[in-house]
Amino acid sequence: MAIQILSDLHLEAPKAYDIFEIEPKAPHLALLGDVGNVAGHRDEFLGFLTRQLRQFRTVIFVPGNHEAYHSDWPETLAILRAFEKDPKHRDDPSLGDFILLDRGVWRLPDSNTVILGCSLFSHIPPESSMAVSMGLNDFFQTDNWGVDAHNEMHKRDVSWLNAQVAELEGSDVRIIIFSHWSPTLDARAIDPRHVGSRITSGFLTDLSKEKCFKSSSVRLWAFGHTHYNCDFEADREDGAGPLRLVANQRGYYFAQSEGFDLVKTIEV
Repeated sequence: MAIQILSDLHLEAPKAYDIFEIEPKAPHLALLGDVGNVAGHRDEFLGFLTRQLRQFRTVIFVPGNHEAYHSDWPETLAILRAFEKDPKHRDDPSLGDFILLDRGVWRLPDSNTVILGCSLFSHIPPESSMAVSMGLNDFFQTDNWGVDAHNEMHKRDVSWLNAQVAELEGSDVRIIIFSHWSPTLDARAIDPRHVGSRITSGFLTDLSKEKCFKSSSVRLWAFGHTHYNCDFEADREDGAGPLRLVANQRGYYFAQSEGFDLVKTIEV
C-alpha cells in the first residue's frame, strides 16, 4: 500500500489553492503542513482539500505553522475539525475521507500499519528564545502565540507520541509518524546553508533519545517545515534498526526546494 507525501506547498502566497494540481500516484495522500492559511483563506483552503478528496481515498492532514497565520491555533483547529466531521462531504460517496492528525491515530486499512500524527512543535531553549521569537513570522503572524506557548505544545506533542508508541510497541504493528516540525539534528536532514543558525530550534528538535524515535516499532518518520528534502535511514541504538526519515517539501513559490517530487510515494 502506498501513501503520497507532500508538505510546505505554500499556496497562500501567491494564492494558488484553485490552480495547484496534484497527480494521484497512491490511494492515500499525506499533507504534512504549511499548505496555506486556514482561517484567512478558509473557503479557498477547504476547497483545495475537497478537490483532493475527489482524487484520493484518504487525505491525511498534519497542521503546520502557516495554517494558523492571521488567526490563532484554537480557531485554526476548530475549522479543520469541523471540516473533518462535516456530514456534507462525509456522506458523499464521490469523496474520500479527511483525517486530521492533531495528536491523532489512524490505522491504514487492511494492514498492521498505524500512523501517529501531530504538529510536533519544536523546543526553543532559553538562549535561543530572543533570536527565534524575533526571527520567525510565527510569533508575529499567529495571534496569542509566543515562545512559552510554543514550548508547551512541544512538551505536549512529545509526551503524546511517547505514550502512543509505548502502548503500541508490544503488539505486531508497524508505526509511522507524520509531523510538521523535524525530529532530527542529523546533518542529512538540514540545509548546509543553515547549519549553526541561531533560529534552528524554531524548525527542529533532536528526539533521538525519546521513545518515539528509538522504538524498533517505529519504521518511518516523515516531516516538513525545513524546506530541505531528504530520504535516508538513520541508525539507532540498542539494536532498534534504522529509522527512515523522509521530507518532501515544495517550499515557497519563488524559492522552491531542490528535490521536491510532486508524485513521491512511500510503500508501507
